[in-house]
Amino acid sequence: MMRQMRENTKWIMLITAAAFVALMVFEWGMDASGQSGGAGDVGRVGSTNVSVIDYQNVYRNLYDQISRAQDEPISTAQNREIEDLAWNEIVNQILIQQELDRRGIRVSDDEIRAAVRTSPPEGLRDDPAFQTEGQFDPERWQQFLASAAQDPFFLQQLEQYYRDVIPRSKLVSQLTSGVFISDERLWREFQEQNEQAEVSFIALSADARVADSEVPVSRDEVESYYRENRDDFAIPAAARIRFVAMTKAPTAADTVAAEERAQRVYERLQEGESFTDLVDLESDDRQSAAQGGELPPFTRGAWPEAFEEAAFNLPIGEVSEPIRTPTGWHVLEVLSREDDQVEARHIFISLDRTTDSEIRLLTRADSLETLGRNVTLDEAASRMGLSVQEGEITEDFAILPGVGNADEAQTWIFEEGEGAPGEVSPVFETRDAFYMLEVTGQSRSGFLSVDDVAGEIEARIRLEQKVERTMEEARGLRDDIRGSATLEAVAERIGVEVNTTEPFTRLDFVPGLGNRNAAIGAAFSRQSGDIAGPVRVGSQVFLIRIEDRVEADREMWEIQKPFQRAQRTAQIRQERLDRWIDGLREVTLIRDNRAEYFRMVEQQADRPQIPLAF
Repeated sequence: MMRQMRENTKWIMLITAAAFVALMVFEWGMDASGQSGGAGDVGRVGSTNVSVIDYQNVYRNLYDQISRAQDEPISTAQNREIEDLAWNEIVNQILIQQELDRRGIRVSDDEIRAAVRTSPPEGLRDDPAFQTEGQFDPERWQQFLASAAQDPFFLQQLEQYYRDVIPRSKLVSQLTSGVFISDERLWREFQEQNEQAEVSFIALSADARVADSEVPVSRDEVESYYRENRDDFAIPAAARIRFVAMTKAPTAADTVAAEERAQRVYERLQEGESFTDLVDLESDDRQSAAQGGELPPFTRGAWPEAFEEAAFNLPIGEVSEPIRTPTGWHVLEVLSREDDQVEARHIFISLDRTTDSEIRLLTRADSLETLGRNVTLDEAASRMGLSVQEGEITEDFAILPGVGNADEAQTWIFEEGEGAPGEVSPVFETRDAFYMLEVTGQSRSGFLSVDDVAGEIEARIRLEQKVERTMEEARGLRDDIRGSATLEAVAERIGVEVNTTEPFTRLDFVPGLGNRNAAIGAAFSRQSGDIAGPVRVGSQVFLIRIEDRVEADREMWEIQKPFQRAQRTAQIRQERLDRWIDGLREVTLIRDNRAEYFRMVEQQADRPQIPLAF
C-alpha cells in the first residue's frame, strides 16, 4: 500500500495543481455551509466571511508556486502583488460558490464515475505516461485507474477534484452558452494569418522634403495647440533622494569558494566517483541535472569561448578541468562530436554567494535598517562603509544606478506617503541590491507651461504641415505612375530608393513598412500591379506597388475550421466568464479588512503579555 501511494504521489500533486490553476476550486478550509471559520476574519464577500486561515492558505499556495518558478527571492513589492492576487482569487471563488448554490448546481456520483473513466484532469491528459503517439490513450488511463484503486487517498483526491470541477464546468456552460462565431468572422481571421502580399515601395520623409522655413508656426497656433492638448504636458510628482546600496553580487571570496568547489568536483571524478551521482549532488543547473547533466546538442556560437574551446577539442569521454564562464564553472564531458555539432554533459557550479556570505549580507542589511531608524543616512552610511549617491524617483519612473527598479521606494514615497523630506526609508530589496534612501525634496505633479514646451509644440505643428505637403506631392507622383511613368522612374527623379519586400501577411513586421499600420493595410487593398497610397505612417508617406498577392487557401481553411472555431469559442467563453465575475464583484458587497486585521495582530504582538500563571 505504501509503495502504491508513493507511486501515485506525482499524480495527486498534478491533480491538486490542476484544480487550483483551473480557477474552479474552492476548498481552502471552508465548511459545508460556505461560512469560514478560524482565528478571525480578514474580510467578507456578500454573506460569506473570509477567515484568515482561508486567506493564508490561498496566499501560501500562490507564494510557493511563484517561488518555485523563479530563481531570485520574492521581493516585498512582489509579495504585495501575491497578497492581492490571493485576495482576488478567494473573492472570485466565493462568488462562484455562491452562484452555484443560488442556481442549485450539483454533481451526482454517476457523473463523477463517468468523468473519472473518460476525462482525466488536463495535467494528466498531456502526460506522456497516458499518451500513445502523442495522443491521449484511454486504455493507459484505465490501466492506471485499476492500479490506483488500491490507494484510497489517491481516489479521494481524484473524487474531490471532480466534485469541485464538474459543478463549475456546468456553471461555465450556462454562462457561456450561445457563443456563436460566424464563418465570415473565422474566414477573416484566417485571411489575416495566411493571405500574403509582396510589394515594392518608395518612402518620402516629410522632414527631408519640406524645409522648416517653408512652414512657419505662429504663437497663436502654439497657444491653441497647448490648450487643446494640455494633458500631453503633464509632469509627475517627483522626489529628490540620496541613497546607499549594498550589492548582492558575489564577493571575491565567493568566487574563490565556487572555484574550489568546482575543483573538488573534478578531483572526485578523477578518483572514480560517478558523473551521474555528482551531477545530482553538486550541479546548480538543475534542468540539465534531471537529464544526467546532458545539454541539448550545440554548435559553435552557442556558448562562451572558453566553454566551446573545451567542447570542440576535448577527447571524447574525457572530463575537463573546471572551465570558467561569466556565470560560473563547468566540469565538462564530451559525449560525441560530429562535424560542427557537440553532445556533452556538465556539472555546473554557479558563481553565487555562499551561505555564510549570504548571511553576512543579510546581517549587514538588518544593521543598516536599524541604524536608519536612529541616525541620518550620512551617519549610517559612514558606519557601514557605504557611499551616498543622489538620484530622483518619480511617480512613473523609479530606476536607480546599482539598484535597478526601486518600485518599493516609489510605493513608500508616493502611495504610502511616508517619504517626506528628511525621512529615511526602511531597507528595500531588489534582485541586485539592498538599498535605503533619504528624501531631500519633493515636487507635486502638474503641467509644464506653454513657454516650457513652445519649441516642442512648434515642432509638432510644423511636422503635421510638412506631412500634408508631402501627401500632396505623393498624390501627384501616384497620378504620374498611373499614367505613363514607372515607380522606378519617379523614384529616380525625386532621389529616393525603391524597396522590395519578401512575402508577408497582415500580422507580420515588414522592414521599412512596419506592422499593423496604414501601409500594411494598403498593401492588401489592391491587386497585383496596382499602385496603393499615398498613406502616412508617422512622418513618412508611402507609395506602394503590389508585386504579388497570394490569397488564403479556402480549402485549407475549411479543413482547420473546427479547430479554429473551438479555439476562438474557448477564448470568447473565458472573456465572458471574466466579465461575469467582474459584474458580480460590482454588485456584491465586498469588504477587504486585511490591513486592519493584520495591523491589530501586530499591535497585540507588541503589547506586554500577561504570564499564564498570573
